[in-house]
Amino acid sequence: MRSRSFQVTTGNALRCRGWRQEGLLRMLENVLAVGEDPQNLVVYAALGKAARDWPSHDKIVETLKSMREGETLLVQSGKPIGLLQTHRHAPLVIMANCNLVGQWAKAEVFYELAAKNLICWGGLTAGDWQYIGSQGVIQGTYEIFARIAERHFGGDLAGRFILTAGLGGMGGSQPLAGRMTQAAILCVEVDEERIERRLKSGYLETRARDLDHALALMAEKRPISVGLCANAADVYPAILARGVIPDIVTDQTSAHDLIYGYVPAGYSLAEVRAMRSAEPQRLMQESLRSIAVHVRAMLDFQQAGAVVFDNGNLLRTHARQAGVERAFDIPIFSEAFLRPLFARGIGPFRWVALGGDPADIARIDDLVLEMFPQNRVVANWIRLAREHVPFQGLPARIAWLGHGERTALGLAVNELVRKKELSAPIAFTRDHLDGAAMAHPNIMTEHMRDGSDAIADWPLLNAMVNCASMADLVAIHSGGGGYSGYMTSAGVTLIADGTPEAGERLKLSLTNDTATGVMRYADAGYEEALDEARRKSINAFVR
Repeated sequence: MRSRSFQVTTGNALRCRGWRQEGLLRMLENVLAVGEDPQNLVVYAALGKAARDWPSHDKIVETLKSMREGETLLVQSGKPIGLLQTHRHAPLVIMANCNLVGQWAKAEVFYELAAKNLICWGGLTAGDWQYIGSQGVIQGTYEIFARIAERHFGGDLAGRFILTAGLGGMGGSQPLAGRMTQAAILCVEVDEERIERRLKSGYLETRARDLDHALALMAEKRPISVGLCANAADVYPAILARGVIPDIVTDQTSAHDLIYGYVPAGYSLAEVRAMRSAEPQRLMQESLRSIAVHVRAMLDFQQAGAVVFDNGNLLRTHARQAGVERAFDIPIFSEAFLRPLFARGIGPFRWVALGGDPADIARIDDLVLEMFPQNRVVANWIRLAREHVPFQGLPARIAWLGHGERTALGLAVNELVRKKELSAPIAFTRDHLDGAAMAHPNIMTEHMRDGSDAIADWPLLNAMVNCASMADLVAIHSGGGGYSGYMTSAGVTLIADGTPEAGERLKLSLTNDTATGVMRYADAGYEEALDEARRKSINAFVR
């Protein structure tokens, strides 16, 4: 395979027939520019890919450059399959990634199909070109830590000890998020290269020589982020054995995938890489053994008084498979800390400066502070992000905005583009972890009030609503690798190019996207959603 370079085109020169197509092309370039392993099209999570293979990628690029308004590109698991004549209000790209029929949605089936190059996993925001680097996860992690502070520590994490693991594409957000809450955070990572990468990016402050050094830094009870090269399944029990109990314990290793993600204790990275092809079944069993040790230590921390939570990487699921019966005594972050926000349509909303000018994001930061002065959480986040969060790839920002707020901001930004107060158009998108956009009974929809945890109709409806609302890109994803069979989600992207047509797309899509989130939780009986529907005149039919 020939080596490729990964830069994002900036400025105002178009290679496509319009900014809608150009914007999506730059978003594709961007996820590879900020990705973990772009030479293999992997954006994050060991397997989350931007396209199935390089011929597929190149055909997508070629098509985006040549397609006209009124045409729609279909993408099946990262492979373009054709261009349809639709109409000027239709999405430019509709994609479905990694969706398997129920009884076949298993890891072994996924690996078999992937080996035949018939499928690839799009992750959540990798395959539909919406990942903006670690900032997206930083904000979500910061939001969780902030909610824990409010609930358990009087609103203040200053000097509190957070123990976690994993510094990959998702986990790499944790040290900076912890530092932004003024905590002392220790991040355990098996790969020295990842620690070095986070140090260079500024997301991580320092590296510990060993566990003694790491714990000494934590004992200073000052805001700091520390990386320790070791295996969490070794370190967590070792900390317990010393009688040290962190204030908060979690994990963000790639435990969702027992072959290509998690690294079992007792094995080097080189040994694990060799086992992936030579002894995959043995590697899976060793990963399960290690995860069991890992999670039992987390349960012991919980018993000793630490606030312990699952960060959404299937760690508990695999621990229970390995015989840890109490694994689900550890709560999932979404149910424990964020569900009242999702019930009101509030979730991780993102905007990307397609021209590459950081000044455009600065101008929108100012606009957010002007438009939502009463939203203390968002205002605080914007100020902290400006100070602490470096841009990766195209300048971008994320903030947790809700129903009506997203629409108002999208329309205001479109007007700034029209008046040329921004250097270029802006792309709007969001995480798949949003009100109506995900069904995942072990993460997003665990313990729903009405028992609807496993019903995947909601993300499917959400995607169809966004198609009907004229979004520029709409995607439906399901889990791949170790996530196979566990989740279905939907993604959406809109390009604010300053035109009246963009304004119409933004108004319909952003409004209806969050409205379906409120409807989803109202239907499940959540008081916050019922109140939001009444206050915002959302026409939700409830029992």
